[in-house]
Amino acid sequence: MNIKKIYLLILLGFITLIGYSQADYQRKIESGNLNYQFHIIDVEPGLNWQGYYLDGENGIDFNLINGIEFKDRLFTGLGAGYLNFEGIEGFSVFADFQFLPFDTKLQPLANIKIGYNHIWNQYKNGTGSALGEFGLGINYRITEKMEIYLQSGFLITQQSLLIPLRLGLKF
Repeated sequence: MNIKKIYLLILLGFITLIGYSQADYQRKIESGNLNYQFHIIDVEPGLNWQGYYLDGENGIDFNLINGIEFKDRLFTGLGAGYLNFEGIEGFSVFADFQFLPFDTKLQPLANIKIGYNHIWNQYKNGTGSALGEFGLGINYRITEKMEIYLQSGFLITQQSLLIPLRLGLKF
């Protein structure tokens, strides 16, 4: 084996060890109350129009998220969730990004979710749409590996703007 290959393997080993030591596998469980605000588009009804996808329904959701946290500040993960808008059920899948600017026990947080959801509403087979959420909140570190957070912001999905209020646990 060539000496350059040995050096390359040693270098790759060190890079892997350094990267692994700065990233931790984390899970998040969160539940939220989704308060309907208004439609973000105006529709001129056509022949097959059956109404807005959501028409004033408030909702709840329950999300499970798995991801990686880098240096106790940046969390990136993939999540799946259950949705219920006053009897209209659905699911969501999304990428989740959370940033904690400080390394203190109590600190602010910023969160972004980007993904897709599907609800079974009045339309045959339901409707699917993109989902985008931006939230700000407060994070409290209970132990080295467990945190609880409360956040709110805005959620755009299903042609509507909603205000989520979420309580979550990261472990």
